[in-house]
Amino acid sequence: MLSRLFAPKVKVSAHCDLPCGVYDPAQARIEAESVKAVQEKYQANEDADFRTRAVLIKEQRAELAKHHVSVLWSDYFKPPHFEKYPELHQLINDTLKALSAAKGSHDPATGQKALDYIAQIDKIFWETKKA
Repeated sequence: MLSRLFAPKVKVSAHCDLPCGVYDPAQARIEAESVKAVQEKYQANEDADFRTRAVLIKEQRAELAKHHVSVLWSDYFKPPHFEKYPELHQLINDTLKALSAAKGSHDPATGQKALDYIAQIDKIFWETKKA
Protein backbone atom coordinates (compact mmCIF):
# COMPACT_ATOMS: atom_id res chain seq x y z
CA MET A 1 0.00 0.00 0.00
CA LEU A 2 2.82 2.46 0.82
CA SER A 3 4.50 1.73 -2.49
CA ARG A 4 1.34 2.75 -4.33
CA LEU A 5 1.04 5.88 -2.22
CA PHE A 6 4.57 7.02 -3.02
CA ALA A 7 4.70 5.75 -6.59
CA PRO A 8 5.17 8.49 -9.18
CA LYS A 9 1.92 9.61 -10.75
CA VAL A 10 3.51 10.89 -13.93
CA LYS A 11 6.50 9.45 -15.70
CA VAL A 12 8.66 12.02 -17.49
CA SER A 13 11.66 11.77 -19.73
CA ALA A 14 14.11 14.34 -21.10
CA HIS A 15 17.38 14.19 -22.99
CA CYS A 16 18.93 17.03 -20.98
CA ASP A 17 19.04 18.15 -17.36
CA LEU A 18 16.71 21.11 -17.84
CA PRO A 19 14.50 22.31 -20.66
CA CYS A 20 16.73 22.80 -23.67
CA GLY A 21 16.00 26.49 -23.85
CA VAL A 22 18.68 27.10 -21.24
CA TYR A 23 21.44 25.91 -23.57
CA ASP A 24 22.64 28.12 -26.40
CA PRO A 25 26.08 28.67 -27.95
CA ALA A 26 25.16 32.35 -28.20
CA GLN A 27 26.36 32.76 -24.62
CA ALA A 28 29.84 31.57 -25.57
CA ARG A 29 29.80 33.65 -28.75
CA ILE A 30 28.93 36.85 -26.89
CA GLU A 31 31.79 36.34 -24.44
CA ALA A 32 34.21 35.48 -27.27
CA GLU A 33 33.12 38.59 -29.16
CA SER A 34 34.02 40.56 -26.04
CA VAL A 35 37.44 38.92 -25.97
CA LYS A 36 38.14 39.96 -29.55
CA ALA A 37 36.78 43.48 -28.99
CA VAL A 38 39.00 43.94 -25.93
CA GLN A 39 42.01 42.66 -27.90
CA GLU A 40 41.29 45.29 -30.57
CA LYS A 41 40.89 48.05 -27.97
CA TYR A 42 44.12 46.94 -26.29
CA GLN A 43 45.97 47.28 -29.60
CA ALA A 44 44.56 50.77 -30.16
CA ASN A 45 45.49 52.18 -26.75
CA GLU A 46 48.93 52.81 -25.24
CA ASP A 47 47.76 53.75 -21.72
CA ALA A 48 49.23 51.25 -19.24
CA ASP A 49 46.28 51.44 -16.85
CA PHE A 50 43.80 50.91 -19.68
CA ARG A 51 45.80 47.94 -20.94
CA THR A 52 45.96 46.38 -17.48
CA ARG A 53 42.19 46.64 -17.15
CA ALA A 54 41.72 45.30 -20.68
CA VAL A 55 43.82 42.22 -19.90
CA LEU A 56 41.75 41.48 -16.79
CA ILE A 57 38.46 41.83 -18.66
CA LYS A 58 39.70 39.75 -21.61
CA GLU A 59 40.79 36.94 -19.32
CA GLN A 60 37.47 36.94 -17.45
CA ARG A 61 35.47 36.87 -20.69
CA ALA A 62 37.60 34.07 -22.12
CA GLU A 63 36.96 32.00 -18.99
CA LEU A 64 33.22 32.64 -19.27
CA ALA A 65 33.26 31.56 -22.92
CA LYS A 66 35.15 28.39 -21.97
CA HIS A 67 32.58 27.73 -19.27
CA HIS A 68 29.67 28.02 -21.71
CA VAL A 69 31.34 25.71 -24.25
CA SER A 70 32.09 23.20 -21.50
CA VAL A 71 28.48 23.26 -20.32
CA LEU A 72 27.28 22.50 -23.84
CA TRP A 73 29.72 19.59 -24.04
CA SER A 74 28.91 18.12 -20.65
CA ASP A 75 25.20 18.92 -20.25
CA TYR A 76 23.59 19.44 -23.64
CA PHE A 77 25.34 17.18 -26.13
CA LYS A 78 24.49 13.51 -25.62
CA PRO A 79 25.80 10.24 -27.15
CA PRO A 80 23.44 10.40 -30.16
CA HIS A 81 24.85 13.85 -31.01
CA PHE A 82 28.42 12.55 -30.82
CA GLU A 83 27.47 9.59 -33.01
CA LYS A 84 25.94 11.84 -35.66
CA TYR A 85 28.75 14.40 -35.41
CA PRO A 86 31.92 12.39 -34.66
CA GLU A 87 34.03 15.55 -35.01
CA LEU A 88 32.21 17.22 -32.11
CA HIS A 89 34.58 16.12 -29.32
CA GLN A 90 37.61 17.42 -31.25
CA LEU A 91 35.78 20.61 -32.23
CA ILE A 92 34.96 21.37 -28.60
CA ASN A 93 38.53 20.63 -27.56
CA ASP A 94 39.86 22.90 -30.31
CA THR A 95 37.44 25.62 -29.25
CA LEU A 96 38.55 25.44 -25.63
CA LYS A 97 42.20 25.55 -26.70
CA ALA A 98 41.50 28.54 -28.97
CA LEU A 99 39.79 30.36 -26.10
CA SER A 100 42.79 29.65 -23.88
CA ALA A 101 45.07 31.04 -26.57
CA ALA A 102 42.91 34.15 -26.89
CA LYS A 103 42.94 34.55 -23.12
CA GLY A 104 46.73 34.75 -23.20
CA SER A 105 47.08 36.87 -26.31
CA HIS A 106 46.55 40.49 -27.31
CA ASP A 107 46.17 39.52 -30.99
CA PRO A 108 42.56 39.82 -32.22
CA ALA A 109 43.27 36.98 -34.68
CA THR A 110 43.23 34.57 -31.73
CA GLY A 111 39.84 35.91 -30.68
CA GLN A 112 38.57 35.46 -34.22
CA LYS A 113 39.82 31.88 -34.33
CA ALA A 114 37.82 31.10 -31.17
CA LEU A 115 34.76 32.75 -32.72
CA ASP A 116 35.17 30.62 -35.86
CA TYR A 117 35.17 27.45 -33.78
CA ILE A 118 32.16 28.59 -31.79
CA ALA A 119 30.33 29.21 -35.08
CA GLN A 120 30.91 25.56 -36.00
CA ILE A 121 29.53 24.41 -32.64
CA ASP A 122 26.57 26.73 -33.13
CA LYS A 123 25.80 25.14 -36.51
CA ILE A 124 25.82 21.62 -35.04
CA PHE A 125 23.84 22.75 -32.00
CA TRP A 126 21.00 24.14 -34.13
CA GLU A 127 21.00 21.03 -36.33
CA THR A 128 20.48 18.93 -33.20
CA LYS A 129 17.62 21.18 -32.12
CA LYS A 130 15.81 20.49 -35.41
CA ALA A 131 15.96 16.73 -34.82
